[in-house]
Amino acid sequence: MNKKELIQKVSKASGLSTADAEKAIKAYEETIAEAMNAGERVISIGFGTFDVKQTAARNGRNPHTGKPMIIPAKQTVRFRPGKNLELK
Repeated sequence: MNKKELIQKVSKASGLSTADAEKAIKAYEETIAEAMNAGERVISIGFGTFDVKQTAARNGRNPHTGKPMIIPAKQTVRFRPGKNLELK
């Protein structure tokens, strides 16, 4: 399902217009992104949890040359699904 299909399904399920459903989904995405950039955890009970994970710098190899290199530390977003999101 792509974003356009998601907007249409949310619109149909909620009774909102397509434009309002798109605004709601966009606001939801922006709110989560702002929280992640601030280092906060976002918990949606039943759906899942978004949080920021810090990875440490580590040694690696350049796949083209085979030379050793240092892979820098970085932050990544982690999503852990809630119990209601299990596949049936």
